[in-house]
Amino acid sequence: MNENQDLHWMTRALALAEQAAALNEVPVGAIVVLDGQIIGEGWNQPISGHDPTAHAEMMALRDAAANMGNYRLADATLYVTIEPCTMCAGAIVHARIKRLVFGAVEPKAGAVVSNSQLFEQPWLNHWPVATGGVMAEQCSEVISQFFRRRRAEKKAQKLAAKVSGERGGAA
Repeated sequence: MNENQDLHWMTRALALAEQAAALNEVPVGAIVVLDGQIIGEGWNQPISGHDPTAHAEMMALRDAAANMGNYRLADATLYVTIEPCTMCAGAIVHARIKRLVFGAVEPKAGAVVSNSQLFEQPWLNHWPVATGGVMAEQCSEVISQFFRRRRAEKKAQKLAAKVSGERGGAA
């Protein structure tokens, strides 16, 4: 893959991240590409779906596997806006994804470069090639904006509750 293609597909993954944010989910988006075509896509849905496994990567892998009629996605590339966690990295290995392209690193839970470097473990039977940092600033900013907005909303709720309580107590 060339850099222009990576930018093109990451832009699509970012649009899916925005879709997640609009649903008050942590804004992560993912797509699976094979032979220049999107075969699966997903965005974070654990809150709305009441499903701890409904990360963007998992949703995109499920969609791609269903579309292809096969849980093995050999020769496919997964684009995701943030470095995958351990669960998602494991699913990437099991799906036999050839290449992972991610945007921002995830210092707390990232399992590809930030912490366990899962794809480098010798006991695996498949080692996806990982490319990180594609549109990293944009990917990171989407998540930062989301959490800034959530903190502001919580602060406003606390203030409104305090003001409401003061008015209620004065009556």
